[in-house]
Amino acid sequence: MIKADLARTVYKTHGGISHREARDLVDFMLDHMKDRLITGESVKLSGFGSLCVIERKGRLGRNPQTGDRLQLEPSRYVTFRPSRKIF
Repeated sequence: MIKADLARTVYKTHGGISHREARDLVDFMLDHMKDRLITGESVKLSGFGSLCVIERKGRLGRNPQTGDRLQLEPSRYVTFRPSRKIF
């Protein structure tokens, strides 16, 4: 599923809005979720799941081509945990 599919579903479900308004609504929701994740907050969607930001500490790594050791910087990534209602 892509954003256009979501916008099409919103348009079909809520007949009182235009295709453009449905697309703008989907864009607004995704931008708002992205902003929350950037600040480190979790996003919970009832009946679907939750998106959480995990912070990974810096660590020693290895370049697979040369075998040289290098220091990997701390990083953040997003995880998804599905709701129990899905399964």
